[in-house]
Amino acid sequence: MHDLIIRNGLVIDGTGASGYKGDIAINGDRITAIGQVETEAVDYIDASGLIVSPGFIDLHSHSDFQFFIDPTADSKIRQGVTLELVGNCGQSFCAPLSGLSRGPLDTRAFWYPTEWKPDWTDFPGYMDALETNESSLNIATQVGHGTVRLSVLGMDMRTPVQEELKRMKFLVEEALDAGAFGFSTGLSMAPGCFSLTEEVIELADAAAHRNRLYSTHMRDSGSATTGLFVAMHEAIEIGRRTGVDVQMSHLKCNGYVRGRSDEILEMIDRSRKEGLNIAADLSPYIAASGPMRGNQIPRWVQEGGREKAVERLNDADIRAETRADIDITTALLGGPDRITIANFPPDLSYEGKSLEEISSKIGAQPSETLIRIYEQFDAQLILFGMAEPDVMAIAAADFVAVASDGVSLRSEGPLSVGLPHPRSYGTFPRFFATMVRGDQNMKLEE
Repeated sequence: MHDLIIRNGLVIDGTGASGYKGDIAINGDRITAIGQVETEAVDYIDASGLIVSPGFIDLHSHSDFQFFIDPTADSKIRQGVTLELVGNCGQSFCAPLSGLSRGPLDTRAFWYPTEWKPDWTDFPGYMDALETNESSLNIATQVGHGTVRLSVLGMDMRTPVQEELKRMKFLVEEALDAGAFGFSTGLSMAPGCFSLTEEVIELADAAAHRNRLYSTHMRDSGSATTGLFVAMHEAIEIGRRTGVDVQMSHLKCNGYVRGRSDEILEMIDRSRKEGLNIAADLSPYIAASGPMRGNQIPRWVQEGGREKAVERLNDADIRAETRADIDITTALLGGPDRITIANFPPDLSYEGKSLEEISSKIGAQPSETLIRIYEQFDAQLILFGMAEPDVMAIAAADFVAVASDGVSLRSEGPLSVGLPHPRSYGTFPRFFATMVRGDQNMKLEE
């Protein structure tokens, strides 16, 4: 006698094999039989006309602490996701927590009406907390380069001295040995952008020696700083020098490199033929999302942290130079109507409105409006920077996985605030709708 049998579903088992009509028998929390199950069960689900598959893995997520606020956060599991890999983009918000590394966690937690605070400081403590937290799905995590750098160097725009690099490597190794699945970087945002490639190689080597992942939000996804192609070469070279498996996070073509997805896919394909294990993930939207400090606010302004940056912006010359830089990045996106405020606790009326709308409302230029917003809070932005043909082409590559770049949320309670990017709720349904049922660039089994 089984506890539950799911009858007559189209079974897609995740191996790539063709789907087949069959039954799934479950006892307790285990699948105990697959195929034509003839025995009886306490309960049945008729899955006729439906698909039964293993849960999806969201390879790029930022749900580092959401389940401590609400363990039933369900926006991902309602999409079929049963495992999230967090700690991406160099930001392992929850650990290690020392020096200035606590700041990004406090900022993100402030988005939500909660009194939650971590009761640990190191990565082993974070792993213990994850182990006992009754979250609605499974969580794997990485240790973030930016978080480690904040712990040791703060927001200094410089290369670490030998003792500082040794301390950073210890924190990375401690996290990996405690159970972190990999090491991540966010090289387009402060403080990751303050580092040289040699520093990243030294730290990624710790992951390579433990057969763990290196994932990277690269230095550029368009033409705002180093350029996408230079950024990709750096990621590939880190894999070549250390032997680490490299995951290029939310691969995309922004700004002047829109329309060149075939070239970046060819770069990855060449590196794979060389024998390197290079792969990527993609959020299936033309809009990205992230904090102001990682997108529109120039990196050079942020040396020393947000308080120093706000103080620096009181200087008229620096403010003018900052506005000029913001004007350039806004133009690369296509204008202020392509930037939307997602979370801004100081003034909830801004949420869901475009930069163009807010600028018109307060009577200021778009770049000045962004500075004024940043002076109050590091708001979360939604930025429409990609082109649909590039998104579809990248998604179809066999070494690219779908991932949300979002967080697990709920439609009620503290995790329901703001007007977040729809990817936290709709990534996997959108992927199926566009890639499988729509353009049919991919078979259901894939």
